[in-house]
Amino acid sequence: MSDSTTVEEVAQRAVTGDRQALEALVRAVQPDIYALALRMLWNREDAEDATQEILVRVVTQLSSFDFRSRLKTWSYRVAVNHLLDRKRSAVERMNLNFVGLSEDLAEGLASDGPGENERSILIEEVKIGCTLAMLQCLDRPHRLAYILGEILDLPGAEAAEALGVDPSVLRKRLERARNAIHAFTRSYCGLVSDDAACRCNRRVAAAVRLGRAHPDALEFADRAVSFEEVRTAVRRAGEARRALEVHRTSRPRESSVELARRIVAAIDPDRG
Repeated sequence: MSDSTTVEEVAQRAVTGDRQALEALVRAVQPDIYALALRMLWNREDAEDATQEILVRVVTQLSSFDFRSRLKTWSYRVAVNHLLDRKRSAVERMNLNFVGLSEDLAEGLASDGPGENERSILIEEVKIGCTLAMLQCLDRPHRLAYILGEILDLPGAEAAEALGVDPSVLRKRLERARNAIHAFTRSYCGLVSDDAACRCNRRVAAAVRLGRAHPDALEFADRAVSFEEVRTAVRRAGEARRALEVHRTSRPRESSVELARRIVAAIDPDRG
């Protein structure tokens, strides 16, 4: 897909049966769908499975898209429906909450990890894992609202459309989710507050020891960072926005699974 071609134009060609356009469409929306699924499900394999299932729905339901909204918004709506209907994951069955997460953070601090100015990909792995854990402390409706409306920065009207709710409902969900995330990070996250004891670098040793981070098989990170550089980036934001910056500076790597040809071939094998 060229820079001058919109995804809606590609979708119009795909609806007419253009296989190349259909593959291009899947490639275009896959990163957004995966970003949502991973933050909803935490587990990479679960997120990749959900992404494939959602993309199949996008392709098979494409003829129902009326082109009155952005295709990205409509795709998110398809994803939201799937993720809300999905049975509870193993992570969700743990019933994680902010109290339990704060206790886990306190027990996992150690002094034998990287220093505050030392760059390590494991620091980023731990940080991303922590932000995903925070999201699991929200129920599904509030988690979806926070991910779409805050982390992925979807405009309010589009986020409400993707969620299938009135904008006033979205605003209330966002307010509750923001307040919960802000209160937790202010009390426990050293990226946000100097009064908080937790430091990503001090969590590395325990994460490796407990099997939550695997140096030779990273789940999320693709870059080395230091605690200090991330803290500096987070603190550039106003105090009310720092909790969100913790999430926005945590950028899990994209899925390496090529789904476009697989999905299109499965749906339309005669064109393979």
